[in-house]
Amino acid sequence: MNIVDKSDEEIMALANSMWHDLIKSSNEGNYAEFIKHFSPSLMLGLDEVEVGRQFSTSELTRTLSEEFDPLGIIRRGEHVSVLYRQRSTKREGEWLGRLVLGYDDEEVRIFGASIF
Repeated sequence: MNIVDKSDEEIMALANSMWHDLIKSSNEGNYAEFIKHFSPSLMLGLDEVEVGRQFSTSELTRTLSEEFDPLGIIRRGEHVSVLYRQRSTKREGEWLGRLVLGYDDEEVRIFGASIF
């Protein structure tokens, strides 16, 4: 299976649900929920100490608005990048969110997630 073969609507339905879950768990500081859809390869590359520090010290990662704007999909190889306009409930401005999805053992998983 290759996620790039899915329609935009199918990809957005999966991505929006996962992005919403990431925002909710980030705001709550719930690390276990935050990583539940991560691919094994992403988990291997995570520095759990750094992620924990971000959860405890970053105002942005604890104040993400649950309202976001999907901007588009980029297909490459066996992954898609879904881009979002993201806002904070406490900080002014907008951030670019990126969610990278693909298949791992026939299940859609997160291969990357970031906010710039």
